Amino acid sequence: MTGSSRDPATAFTPPSADAARREREYTALFHITRRHAAGEARRRWEEDSMVMEPLDAVRRVHDLAAGGAEREPGEEEPDHTDINAALTLAPRMRADLDALESGLLTMARGRDMTWQEIAFGLGLSTPQAARQRHDRLNGRTGE
Repeated sequence: MTGSSRDPATAFTPPSADAARREREYTALFHITRRHAAGEARRRWEEDSMVMEPLDAVRRVHDLAAGGAEREPGEEEPDHTDINAALTLAPRMRADLDALESGLLTMARGRDMTWQEIAFGLGLSTPQAARQRHDRLNGRTGE
């Protein structure tokens, strides 16, 4: 087989699941931004080819599909591909939020906030529940 650019050493290596996930996430962001970016997000896309942030992209598709946002002139109605792209981003959004919450909890403890104070801030009824949440988040985020 001549002209193949594929490295024989990697031809039988399974693809990286992380790389495939990242590629799907970027493709989803690209797709949603191209079809549904509005306002400042549209300007950033047109001027700098910048894709939307995951939360903004998912919220835009959700709001359009639910009838809670008006479409821009010429903007198409969300279709199954748009919704599937938004669903692709859900795990990424959840991981980002988990990391943010974990960081806040770590900062709260570092500033000598009690577990009772933290529980109140989280809307939990006990300090033990707050501590368990912190431990679960740290387990998921690796902090």
